[in-house]
Amino acid sequence: MQWLDRLGPRPGLLILGVGAWGLVGAGLVIQEIDRLNPCSLCIFQRLLYLLLGGLALLGAALPRGHKAWSLGIAGIALAGFLTALYQTLMQAFPSIIDECSYTDPGPIERLVDWLGMQYPPLFMATGFCGSKEWEFLGLSMANWSLACFAAFGVLALWLAGGLTGVGGRKSA
Repeated sequence: MQWLDRLGPRPGLLILGVGAWGLVGAGLVIQEIDRLNPCSLCIFQRLLYLLLGGLALLGAALPRGHKAWSLGIAGIALAGFLTALYQTLMQAFPSIIDECSYTDPGPIERLVDWLGMQYPPLFMATGFCGSKEWEFLGLSMANWSLACFAAFGVLALWLAGGLTGVGGRKSA
């Protein structure tokens, strides 16, 4: 991964920001074309991608504190990874893990409901978390989101200098 050794904080943060917002755009296009019904966990992950992208683009604009920006991004990526992991487990083991819509609404569902009332085109949750309405190469959208959040988290930690042994990059 020599290209990572040459990647500085600003381009790295730009890649993270554009990548996260690009995933949101792609998700909206796929949702519209395939008439998908996103669940509250899907919408929450969408929100985390928007936050991650916004923080990354702010970090690219103000790269002086790139380590702090990168650590914040890694924290959001971890939250997204855990959310996508929970949804992946929910889809894999529907008899063991309660469907999000069948229980009392938790903080995530309440936040998503509120956001859906504020801006429905982006945040309205209408589906079930355990359903796999869309798959690509045998993986559901939750599976892909799990991989993307993991990649964003690794890149953010690398940019923060926390993975110097992996990429060989020296902390600046």
